[in-house]
Amino acid sequence: MHKDMPIESFNHLNENKARKPNKEVDEKSPLLPTHNEEHGGEFNGASFSGAVSNLSSTIVGAGIMALPATMKVLGLIPGIAIIIVMALLTDASLEYLIRSSRAAKSVSYGGVMGDAFGKYGEMLLQICVMINNIGVLIVYMIIIGDVLSGTDNGGIHHAGVLEGWFGFHWWNGRFFVLLVSTLTIFAPLASLKRIDSLRHTSALSMVLALVFLVVTVGITFYKLVTGTILMPRMLPEVPNLASVFHLFTVVPVLVTAYICHYNVHSIENELEDRTQIKRVVRSSLTLCSAVYVMTSLFGFLLFGDATFDDVLANFSADLGIPFGSALSDIVRVSYAVHLMLVFPIVLFPLRLNLDGLLFSSAKPLTSDNTRFASLTIGLISILFLGANFIPSIWDAFQFTGATAAVCIGFIFPASITLRDKHGVATRNDKIICIFMIVLAVFSNLVAIYSDAYALLKKDLSSRII
Repeated sequence: MHKDMPIESFNHLNENKARKPNKEVDEKSPLLPTHNEEHGGEFNGASFSGAVSNLSSTIVGAGIMALPATMKVLGLIPGIAIIIVMALLTDASLEYLIRSSRAAKSVSYGGVMGDAFGKYGEMLLQICVMINNIGVLIVYMIIIGDVLSGTDNGGIHHAGVLEGWFGFHWWNGRFFVLLVSTLTIFAPLASLKRIDSLRHTSALSMVLALVFLVVTVGITFYKLVTGTILMPRMLPEVPNLASVFHLFTVVPVLVTAYICHYNVHSIENELEDRTQIKRVVRSSLTLCSAVYVMTSLFGFLLFGDATFDDVLANFSADLGIPFGSALSDIVRVSYAVHLMLVFPIVLFPLRLNLDGLLFSSAKPLTSDNTRFASLTIGLISILFLGANFIPSIWDAFQFTGATAAVCIGFIFPASITLRDKHGVATRNDKIICIFMIVLAVFSNLVAIYSDAYALLKKDLSSRII
């Protein structure tokens, strides 16, 4: 990478200097993974590409499937514009968070919250990460079970992929499929102590997300050539006041589409060159924005006003093309495996924050195998039981998850910047932060109202039936 030896030597000294504070802080901070030797080999720092893979995988989760439906409500032009604006706002919030962390000499999100708002600020952040990530991971497990084993909705059974291939058997039922997934995928990947160890599975998860996109684009072009696709709506339809309010119901999906803040510090701390974190963030946001825009555009173009809230459901129906059934299975299986591979990258900060909340004065988590194994086994067990035996927990997390996510992504970084304990924020920064907080609060209120209304409507319908 370097042109001559003196520059390389100089840069090497700078990189060692950049990593040096990590080791000092790690002795005091159980929230952070250490750079100690693991499995007999020395860790020399994570690569740029590995960091981009991990951060991109953190961003692109289950929410990608809800994006085409937002285009149905907003129209293509406003919908795509908002996706881009939210990427820019997320970049700003991460910029403020990283800058404040540097000023506070903090190497964790909890640490910078503690610096700005004291012990209770740090605890609030840890609780929000736990609520958000537990909810996200249980939803991932439920979706994986639905896709592979099928689900019952309103007395109607929707067959899963495995049931469609082999018929109904005990071994392709939800419980057994999730048990096998937990023992063979979730648990082994969750046992890795460094987030950089997940770089290959994160890269594969992004490839699988692209598989969905490529199949969608291919089907769309086929239908364009055969003339079976209608012109998509460019702008929203607002015939009355109720339809105006309906436009805002998709805001929470877009506001939370890029939430990845809880993993940024862990990824930065393992980077070979920590000064690259801003490039990592922008590269990841650019990649994910491109995936989001293409998915929204071609998903809505393909299904139009028939687009479901979860576009994956559209692939369960007859696509009306040659090999449609096979393509549908490819999309659904790739999506299920994508979520399986994203699972450990979301579990990683959940475990670190739970450890920080319970054992704030203990030695680093990665240096205590017993504590590490106990927390990992305990969390995976809770997630497994929640996904299998408490299906209504999804409804609860619709409320708490929306609140926690906007706090993590916008309210906390903006509040830290407005607090500006170290005098690093400009006037423009603070204006943007006020806008972020207003947007986040508004988004949360709309999400709570729309979820409560949907649940009430569902309950009344079931009583009538």
